[in-house]
Amino acid sequence: MINLYPAQIESISLHRVGNKNKNEGIFLSSEPFSLNDETTGLLKEYFFRPFREKEENYFKLSNEVDVEFNEIYKIVNEIFDDPDCIHDNSKQIATHLFEQSNHPHIKSGEVYVSFLSGLLLDNQKVDAVGIFKSELKHDFLQLEEKGNNLDIVIQQGININKLDKGCLIFNVNKEEGYKVLSVDSNRYDAKYWLENFLGVDVLADENFYTKNYLKFCQNFAKDVVLPAEDKQQEVLFMNKAVNHFAKNDAFEESSFLNEVMENPELIPEFKHYKVEKGPKYSIEDVSNFDIANKAVSEARKKIKNVINLDTNIQIKMDFINPESAEKFIEKGWDEEKQMYYYLVYFNKEQKS
Repeated sequence: MINLYPAQIESISLHRVGNKNKNEGIFLSSEPFSLNDETTGLLKEYFFRPFREKEENYFKLSNEVDVEFNEIYKIVNEIFDDPDCIHDNSKQIATHLFEQSNHPHIKSGEVYVSFLSGLLLDNQKVDAVGIFKSELKHDFLQLEEKGNNLDIVIQQGININKLDKGCLIFNVNKEEGYKVLSVDSNRYDAKYWLENFLGVDVLADENFYTKNYLKFCQNFAKDVVLPAEDKQQEVLFMNKAVNHFAKNDAFEESSFLNEVMENPELIPEFKHYKVEKGPKYSIEDVSNFDIANKAVSEARKKIKNVINLDTNIQIKMDFINPESAEKFIEKGWDEEKQMYYYLVYFNKEQKS
């Protein structure tokens, strides 16, 4: 889990990178940018906001031969060894980005390379290198006095509420390729930033396995539990699955199945489904891992706990208390009306 609020920008270097395919050039600043309190505050919000709003999906720098051959890895190593050399190294980073900027869809933009201190990663203070890029320019109005009137001047600039691309490379797990977070607001050049420039692979950590296993369970509930049972049992299965993850620090598959699977006949179906679909979620050989609490919380928000009926009625079931769905909701068949029904028990209606 990351906390960016105490982070400090120790230094920042600014460069401009064009599209090499369009014969646009590269501009490298000779000196680092001089920070003041106002620009530091604005830049922190500009750089860090998208990371606070995004799921924490971690990557690691990699190379098909060895991580030592990853260009960003080599440069970042030098920066962490000697932060005072970051400006010269930032020129190498901008040049490397320029070399990858040869597809017609890639936009020119400003590159910011920063050394950051005081970030909290899993409650531990760490340093990081931040690499950010602004691409899209936005129109804004500037009012100027001309004689006795105000005149409107249209100018273009950077929207500091939306960072186009960025990554944080944390000074941890050096031998494995560091720990990396990335954001990319634009989807017209998906491989450019992550693959061509950074050269990253997904970091298979507890967050990765927790998130993917719950996604796998959600699809098992939809593809197997729903056809075999009904919508109520599909919702109940995910209720129990999420709550099992929430109350445990570590995951063990056999314990999970014994606790969560209401119908034991579905356990062989689950194992068969895992053989078939597990590779899609990179969990085919995974049955034990530490549980990431934040990933559980994020999954709980996304899982639908609503039964939609064809009579335009919705029944919303409480994920925090899955037992209540079994205790207070009964499903049956009305012979006279030839329709299914849900019988719902309650003490009183709650005020909204």
